[in-house]
Parts: sequence; C-alpha cells; structure tokens
Amino acid sequence: MMVRHILLIASLILSAHVAKSQQTINTKASNVSFEISNMGFNTVEGTFSDMKGTVRFDGNDLPHSLLDVCVSAESVNTESESRDEHLRKEDFFHVEVYPTICFRSTTVTRNTSGYVANGTLTMHGVSKDVSIPFTFSNNTFEGSFSLDRTDYGVGSDGGFMVGKTVELTIVCVLN
Repeated sequence: MMVRHILLIASLILSAHVAKSQQTINTKASNVSFEISNMGFNTVEGTFSDMKGTVRFDGNDLPHSLLDVCVSAESVNTESESRDEHLRKEDFFHVEVYPTICFRSTTVTRNTSGYVANGTLTMHGVSKDVSIPFTFSNNTFEGSFSLDRTDYGVGSDGGFMVGKTVELTIVCVLN
C-alpha cells in the first residue's frame, strides 16, 4: 500500500514537471525572416511562418532543453506572389517534396550573450549541423545566423542572380 502511494506521488510530480517543461509555440507571433542579395545590388527580404514543434527550455536545466521546430516551406512570403510561387517550385524549395524546414537541437549551452542551440537543420532533403545563438526573454526566443543556401541544394550554384549567403532571424514566441 505504501509503495503504491509513493509511486502515485512520484508519478504526479513527474507529470507536473513534464507538463511544465513542455511549451507550446504561438504560431501567429512566430516566424523566420530572411535576407538574401539579388543581382548583387538588391536585397530580397521575406518570411516563413506556420512554426510548429516541441520546445522544452529551462535556463537552469540546459541539458534537458530541446528545440525541435519546423516552419512550412510553402509559407515563404517575399511580398511578391510571382516570386513566392517560383520559390515554392522544384528549383528552389520544392515544397511538394520537402514541405518543412526543421531544426532539432542536440545541445543547448549558455554563452556570454545568451545561449547557443547546436543541432541539425534539415531543408530541401539535406541535413547539416548548425549553431544558432539566441536570447530568451519574455517567453520569446530570438536568434540569428547565416547559411549557404547551396549547401542545401536550394537554387542554382550560381551566385549572381541570387546570393549564396542567407541571413536568418528566428523569432519563436511561446504561449
């Protein structure tokens, strides 16, 4: 009888901890914005939205933190419908085959200006290890990093029409 009570109490404590540590994403307030050069003198800006996934973050318990988040590739928005349609096609994001762009952390560590999430970014069927420095305040993650789009097979290898380096800023708001 005593063992059952102890197991019940332990189960309730564990359930409360898991429920507390699992956080939901505010999909309306969260997005990934990007900037990339176009023809060497213009900058194209845009966003990806429809962010979903699993977030467990506790600044006092980083070894148990997890960021496993995806955005819809189809949600690309550059304020130009014809450009967005082109970006969704096979020669760029190929959204019919690769509908999401995902990041899954393997470690989260503290640095001098906040935190760093190390993990795997998967886009266009290619997975690469990346490090994303970020801050966390008021239930909001904000991080920025750069990547070479050709490493993921997005667009042609030529860099004149569309630059190779993409600057990304992630804003993930938790409910």
